[in-house]
Amino acid sequence: MRAARSLFLALLLCWASAALADVAVPPLTGRVVDLTGTLASGDIAALTQTLKNLELRKGSQVAVLIVPTTQPESIEQYSIRVAEAWKIGRKKIDDGALLVVAKNDHKLRIEVGYGLEGSLTDVTSRRIIDEVIVPRFKSGDFAGGISAGVVRIIAVIDGEMLPAPAPEASHGQDFDDWIGFFNPINPFFIIGVGILGTILRAAFGRLIGSVATGGVIGGLAWYLLGSTIIAGLLWALISVVVFFAGGILAASQNASRRSGRGGWSGGSYSGGGGGWSSGGSSSSDSGSSGGGGSFGGGGASGSW
Repeated sequence: MRAARSLFLALLLCWASAALADVAVPPLTGRVVDLTGTLASGDIAALTQTLKNLELRKGSQVAVLIVPTTQPESIEQYSIRVAEAWKIGRKKIDDGALLVVAKNDHKLRIEVGYGLEGSLTDVTSRRIIDEVIVPRFKSGDFAGGISAGVVRIIAVIDGEMLPAPAPEASHGQDFDDWIGFFNPINPFFIIGVGILGTILRAAFGRLIGSVATGGVIGGLAWYLLGSTIIAGLLWALISVVVFFAGGILAASQNASRRSGRGGWSGGSYSGGGGGWSSGGSSSSDSGSSGGGGSFGGGGASGSW
């Protein structure tokens, strides 16, 4: 009987500990992470583009997180944990900001990185919450409140004197728009390599023309995708092999036709498109990642 009571108490303690466990920090899957399904896909896409434009123009990073609850932690405790995990903002510039909404708790907070505390002060953050976001939340307009709050946050950041984004910040920023083209099974890629290679082969000969084609394709891949030099060389090698092999097959086909033995004919090919797409509520924003920014607890909280 005593053993049964001890087992019951142990299970009760385990259950209580699990019930009081902190809410996990979700992975940073996009500039907008909605774990509640509050925002429509169009709202997420619009917010994502607005925040992306800020990063391209100013270098600063702002993210939005909507969770059901932060209990048993306060929203201040939870938001600083998220900020420290996501590291929004540029390293050593610390120009990041995070808007956290705990929908079921009716709480929200703007967490501010060290580098923005001079402009996005505690007072300014509180005014944005009280005057811009909360009135819309009270009427049930969560998308409008978050969007208006983000716009006001961005307006404050735009007034801050910050180091300009480094060229690397925009180099390859939208590589997901190009990676689908630089796919070896993409018919447009194959046609493009074929046209370029035909021109260069006519000018320099089969071998040199193939190498020149590979060099051009590799250079474009490195520049447009923001890839490493190794990746660029890989694209160059793929292009050389594809075009040089194609030239040999074409020459063999022509020779066979001239000798009257018939020719080689290949069936048509239809390949799946390349490119990245991210599912979930982050709305195709798979390129997002924190820049290493630091936070010290600056910002403000509110409720509705």
